[in-house]
Amino acid sequence: MFLKRFRPYFNYLKPVKVQFGVGLLAGLIYAASSGFGLPYVTKHLVPLVTQPDKPEATVLFGYLALVPIMFALRALGSFVNAYFIAYSGMFVLEQIRRMVFDHIQRLPLAFFHKNKVGDLMSRVLGDTTLLQTAIVRVVDSLIKEPATLLAAGGYLVYLSFQTEDISFILLALASIPACVLPIRFIGQAIVKKATLAQAEAGELNHVLNENLSATREIRAYSLEAQQSERFAETCARFLKQSLKVVKYDKALTPIIEVVTAGALVGALSIAIQRDVDEGALASILVALYMCYQPTKKLGNVSNTIRQAEASLNRLEYVLNKQDTVPDAEKPTPLNKARGDLKFENVSFQYADKAVLQSVHTEIPAGQTVALVGPSGAGKTTFANLVLRFYDVADGCVRIDGLDIRQISKEDLRRQIALVSQEAILFSDTIANNIRLGNPDASDADIEQAARMAHAHDFIEALEDGYETLVGERGSRLSGGQRQRISIARAFLKNAPIIILDEPTSALDAVSEHQIQAALEELSKGRTVLIIAHRFSTIQHADRILVFDCGQIITSGTHAELYSSNALYRSLYDKQSKTALEN
Repeated sequence: MFLKRFRPYFNYLKPVKVQFGVGLLAGLIYAASSGFGLPYVTKHLVPLVTQPDKPEATVLFGYLALVPIMFALRALGSFVNAYFIAYSGMFVLEQIRRMVFDHIQRLPLAFFHKNKVGDLMSRVLGDTTLLQTAIVRVVDSLIKEPATLLAAGGYLVYLSFQTEDISFILLALASIPACVLPIRFIGQAIVKKATLAQAEAGELNHVLNENLSATREIRAYSLEAQQSERFAETCARFLKQSLKVVKYDKALTPIIEVVTAGALVGALSIAIQRDVDEGALASILVALYMCYQPTKKLGNVSNTIRQAEASLNRLEYVLNKQDTVPDAEKPTPLNKARGDLKFENVSFQYADKAVLQSVHTEIPAGQTVALVGPSGAGKTTFANLVLRFYDVADGCVRIDGLDIRQISKEDLRRQIALVSQEAILFSDTIANNIRLGNPDASDADIEQAARMAHAHDFIEALEDGYETLVGERGSRLSGGQRQRISIARAFLKNAPIIILDEPTSALDAVSEHQIQAALEELSKGRTVLIIAHRFSTIQHADRILVFDCGQIITSGTHAELYSSNALYRSLYDKQSKTALEN
């Protein structure tokens, strides 16, 4: 019954159904040669070897020749089965991982605030592997092992027609149903233990990811020992849960062997008393062995399914998450926006915490507006709503008079370029990192964007120029260089709306001056929102919006606000004093 949960995922086998079918057919050849062929050859060969009278050479040679033939068929079937099942499995694994990854790309930012990156990595890499095992190898085993069992059982039925008393055969076969109870009990225990173990695997991934992402801070604050202890504690918890899975998993085979050994001894005792001939007895032993092996393997299959069920629960947690910022069923196309922005009584909250309350403002196309206020006042959320990273709770945000919920997210975000406080570069060349702004751009377009961002000179000075690999997250470049590449990307996108999330806050004075000049060039003729933490970045702003407690309490130029608003004056003076002290 538990295979019903996996049924939707069997569709991933359709593109490789031929290869999978060949693998299953080879498995059936293995089953027939193992379960029926070997016992049959044994029954006829043993008497020929042990009887006093020597058989005819041709008869003996014929039965001897059957032995390597059966083993060759068994070996060939096993190899072809293993290869094509592995081929199908790798294909299915790729498809499942892509499905989960693609779904993650469509989830809103709120989902990532609630889930650790390391745990999501564990689900995409580890849990998908266990699910793939259940879909491919288990399906294979559920065909090959029962086929081997039926072939061996079929041989015993065939033999029973030639034997007067088959009570010993029935006794041996009766042990097979007796193995069902431990399989069922252990399978239920494994689901619980595997769920806990995979959760700990996700936590281990999280600790490792967090550590590798903060190497400078760890060394700067001498946290190496603390981090090692934290990792060791997480490893210990993972080991403890993993060993519980192993304990139940590995207990099944010995239990089955004890049950079947008892039945086998009883069967042999009866066979000896009934004076069964040695050929039949030897073939019965081979056939019974071929019955018990599939029974043990089917027990392991049950454990594999139970572990995969725990993985499926973790994967479906992700797959069943809905996009809380969905596109409209029939979105309004927006080819090229002018850049007019309007917030109409917008309210927004994270969980139960109100962040924006009845915000109303208009920003005409081409105007540069700075967002100023204390931390947590709602500045970043205001900008994020323009990008539709979240949806408003009340009111609406409009671009050129259109409610952005009526525009497809792809269309909307094509109108907006984002330059973040931390410039994110991908592990690729400088040219390809700039090209992200416009995948169809030529090399000349990329160079022109770099010149406008004051990045061309330092790029040309590098050994490989625009083909220089930037390293993971741009680690081979300085902060200022990364930021200028990020600005070049925004130039290349040529969007009518620009959002600048304090792109100079972590830079030295020289880099800040160069980037400030590039940003002024980028802002010309565009609607610009500047999330300002340093007031030096808002000198060229046309208007300043002052946020406090989720509301825009006032707006105006620097001169107007400094003379009329106490909060703005306090923020400005505090920063000016800090700048002088430094």
